[in-house]
Amino acid sequence: MHWDRQRGISRVSECQENVSRRKRVHVLCGFTLLVAMEVNGREKWRMNSKVDCLTRSICVDQATLSVVLKAALSSNLDQRKAAEKTLYHYQFSPQHLLRLLQIIVDGNCDVSVRQVASIHFKNFIAKNWSFFNPEEQSKILPSDKDLVRQNILVFIAQVPPLLRVQLGECLKTIIHADYPERWPSLLHWVTRNLQTQQVYGALYVLRVLSRKYEFLSDEERTPVHHIVEQTFPYLLNIFSKLVQIGNPRIEVADLIKLICKIFWSLVYLEIPKKLFDLNVFNDWMVLFLIILERPVPVEGQPVDLELRKSWGWWKVKRWTVHILNRLYTRFGDTKLKNPENRAFAQNFITNYARKILECHINLLDVIRVGGYLPDRVTNLILQYLSTSISKTAMYNLLQPRLDVVLFEIIFPLMCFNEKDQKLWEEDPQEYIRKGYDIIEDLYSPRTAAMDFVSELVSRRGKENLQKFILYIVEIFKRYEEAPSDLKPYRQKDGALLAIGALCDKLRQTEPYKSDLERMLVQYVFPEFSSPSGHLRAKAAWVAGQYAQINFSDPNNFRKALQSVIAGMCDPELPVRVDSVFALRAFVEACKDLSEIRQILPQLLDEFFMLMNEVENEDLVFTLETIVEDFGEEMAPYAIGLCQKLADAFWKCINTDAADEPDAMAAVGCLRAISTILKSVSKLPHLFAHIEQTVLPIMKQMLTIDGQDIFEEVLEIASYMTFLSPSISMEMWSLWPLLMQALADWAIDFFPNILVPLDNYISRSTVHYLTCKEPDYQQSLWNMVSNLVIILASGDRGQGPFLPLIQLELASLPFVGIMNDRKLDDKDVEPAPKLIEVVFLNCKGQVDHWVEPYVRLTVERLRRAERPFLKCLLIQVIADAFYYNASLTLNILKKIGVASEIFNIWFQMLQQTKKSGARAHFKREHDKKVCCLGLTSLLPLSAEQLPGEVLDRVFKANLELLVAYKDQVAEAENEEPKDDDDMDDDDDADDNDGDMGDDAEDAEEGDSLRLQKLAAQINSPPLLQDKALHSVDDSDDDYSEDDELQSPIDEVDPFVFFVNTIKVLQASDQTRFQNLTVALDSHYETLASTVAQHAEQRRRDVENEKVTVAAAAF
Repeated sequence: MHWDRQRGISRVSECQENVSRRKRVHVLCGFTLLVAMEVNGREKWRMNSKVDCLTRSICVDQATLSVVLKAALSSNLDQRKAAEKTLYHYQFSPQHLLRLLQIIVDGNCDVSVRQVASIHFKNFIAKNWSFFNPEEQSKILPSDKDLVRQNILVFIAQVPPLLRVQLGECLKTIIHADYPERWPSLLHWVTRNLQTQQVYGALYVLRVLSRKYEFLSDEERTPVHHIVEQTFPYLLNIFSKLVQIGNPRIEVADLIKLICKIFWSLVYLEIPKKLFDLNVFNDWMVLFLIILERPVPVEGQPVDLELRKSWGWWKVKRWTVHILNRLYTRFGDTKLKNPENRAFAQNFITNYARKILECHINLLDVIRVGGYLPDRVTNLILQYLSTSISKTAMYNLLQPRLDVVLFEIIFPLMCFNEKDQKLWEEDPQEYIRKGYDIIEDLYSPRTAAMDFVSELVSRRGKENLQKFILYIVEIFKRYEEAPSDLKPYRQKDGALLAIGALCDKLRQTEPYKSDLERMLVQYVFPEFSSPSGHLRAKAAWVAGQYAQINFSDPNNFRKALQSVIAGMCDPELPVRVDSVFALRAFVEACKDLSEIRQILPQLLDEFFMLMNEVENEDLVFTLETIVEDFGEEMAPYAIGLCQKLADAFWKCINTDAADEPDAMAAVGCLRAISTILKSVSKLPHLFAHIEQTVLPIMKQMLTIDGQDIFEEVLEIASYMTFLSPSISMEMWSLWPLLMQALADWAIDFFPNILVPLDNYISRSTVHYLTCKEPDYQQSLWNMVSNLVIILASGDRGQGPFLPLIQLELASLPFVGIMNDRKLDDKDVEPAPKLIEVVFLNCKGQVDHWVEPYVRLTVERLRRAERPFLKCLLIQVIADAFYYNASLTLNILKKIGVASEIFNIWFQMLQQTKKSGARAHFKREHDKKVCCLGLTSLLPLSAEQLPGEVLDRVFKANLELLVAYKDQVAEAENEEPKDDDDMDDDDDADDNDGDMGDDAEDAEEGDSLRLQKLAAQINSPPLLQDKALHSVDDSDDDYSEDDELQSPIDEVDPFVFFVNTIKVLQASDQTRFQNLTVALDSHYETLASTVAQHAEQRRRDVENEKVTVAAAAF
């Protein structure tokens, strides 16, 4: 292959085309021939028939690739699809990435083509640069990777910002994958260019590199020390020169901002050792303080305030404040344990913290006199002040100016302002969104002001609480006394906000605690009828904050409740929304729901009218509270509620923009549906009607489209399969979706998927066993084992696995969920639980599956490390013995593992912790399954189970039965634990909420464990019972029982044991005598205990039957 640059095409030796009329032709191997020709100056695209090509190499020149990229922007759908298909087949050709990069940096090329090239370049690198399967070959040649790494560093500073963003994402992907191991020269390139004219490119690359380590700690952070050592001297020198420039241009601000971002990332979690050098640190701090004190240049500031806050010099100011806050809040505590950090903190507090506080107060003073300060800068400064309240030296410095700060800066920030009024009138939905958006709170000066007041009265309440309350009361009085046209409406709004924000403090502190009811009646409740909408809304919010107090006059509570309900019909949307949120607090506090009960239908109508106007999860949470409190009384409305919630859900999902509030509202809708299903659990006739509403949601959202709400959808599926009188064929149509999701992407949700799968098998066993289209038994096996089995159509009559059994299953390459070496033990745990469900519910009907599942279990047991998984796998063996002891034992002997399995089992039964407690089989369910499995072995003949093995089985069973008896008795005597008594072992996150710049400001600190824990705490009892064991993370303590409904619930292990022994005695008297005569006194005592308890249990069971029969009569 060689390049003909004059003609601009690549020649493929096996396949050459004559080019005429400027026609560009590319033959794709086995794919559609795509032809681009230019006629009368216009490019036209057409699709030719499929053409075979002798070569598998597809090479394309830069000019032709530009034509294809341009066609990808066509307004003609067919042309666009054709171009996209061509691009797809080009992407794996050699040097394709280099040609894309050439187009991106080609200033003569149309900017739109350059942009689509950059997007294609970014997407391909994101998907293919790192390959996680070592058995697969990389889709990018090593030589191409080298060329990309060499060129992207040079080009990234040359392209316009629009394209630099895309290349920056590419560079981020490459650095995260390759540095330092596969790209050791990167840091050298950075340090070399920091000393040349290529400073911007070097800073940009260093910023991307530093972000890799921003949130990494311990050994993962090791390269940071080398980066700091190599780059900080140059950074400090550049920083110093930039700061000294007089009348600097905006480009200087861009460079300083990059330096600030680099510094931020490299000190975010840990101070680099180089900065422990006081002289080095002082050099940096001097520069930061110069920027902090220096006024932002007036010239060049945008007039538009939205543009101004993003102006380069204000960004520099913001990043400077951000860095100083981080140093102060994370590393400025003199009580830090590490001596080195403690010395650093002492130096920071002594030499810099006070100066920073003075600068911050001076900056805030700009607001007081009507000047401009970006909201984010104000927010950060107030965070610094709030942190200073608890530090005596800093508080003493703040105290002389505290009144000015508190009453002339902080309180005005809490008041309703002109910007609020404009948004209220022009876009009430956006006003509501901003008011309830957590992310907005992170940047909001108002939220920071509220936090400052709360911290002040909490930490320094003795000298400040009374003073502040008197100020608020004075505002209330001035408002009361002023004529209506002169009332300080906005100050009253701020005063109400302050009272609501201090709710917890005032409810605990005398004399305010005793006076709250009077305060509400005198100053808050009158605003329910205020002519100002924002005061009506604030009155509802404050009333909700105090709904839980003890009202001495019930009429006052009733009046507030009625006012909140009336507010749901207010003409102003924000008033209606705040009233709904307040209603939730009143419903939770209400001892008599009769007043709400009378208007429940109208109330529900108002809810759904609001949900049509606003997507907000708090609306749905209020509805959930009402549904929970009214329980079965919601039955007449259940079907209609589910339909309206489903409609609201589809509205949220189909919103064009990927809006976080919409997503949260969608989750809320699904949670509310689950709550309704729970509330009508005793009315199964409703479920057939509700199914018609929720089935379309489940069908679409049990695919990858619903991965963000998968747990909530699975919760609904679990209720529908558990509470419905029977599982319909339409509900069975979800089974393949669950299997496909598990196979493709949803392994993390396996514990949640386990619940509906259990329900399908246990509550619709006949259909599971008899249906062949689809074959659910085969489907389950394929999922668990991930074997791709192709059976001839004539083999189906033999049973799905008989041919494979005859072909010796041991030779088959078991992979996938149970034996996939890439899956952790934790991921595998639900699989043996599913096998148990099959064996227990299909006893005597799945003999042909016993061997495959036992083989699979044995193979995984040999590699299992987690004790809990080992227990689950041994329990599968026990379940198989209980299913058919003779068949299972013969299988274990056939594959030569019987002795191995019994040795592992008995060893696990005998292992104890230092405390003497059992190390394995801790739950009641575990012990019971093992008892039933061991007991099932006892009647086997001597040929199958030799006497010495029988003796071990018998003794192990006695000990386990007594342990099970003691555990059941202990559980019955224990006080039931509250649902809230769930401890999270994880330490509190030390992230202080600081955010980065623009999109970087919203760093996502998503924690999967916290999400799962929250979901577990908030999930209804049914799902807690069925899945609690699935989210058990501790091998040291997994003693909580599942409370799963199972066929063995009705089997008493003591009665089963005694009955089995009687069978053994009757069938083989000699074997029975040999077993019992050799027992020592310890085991004789255990046997006697078990026999007595079995007789007691037999009487208990008979009495329970009589009681149940009498109750039914």
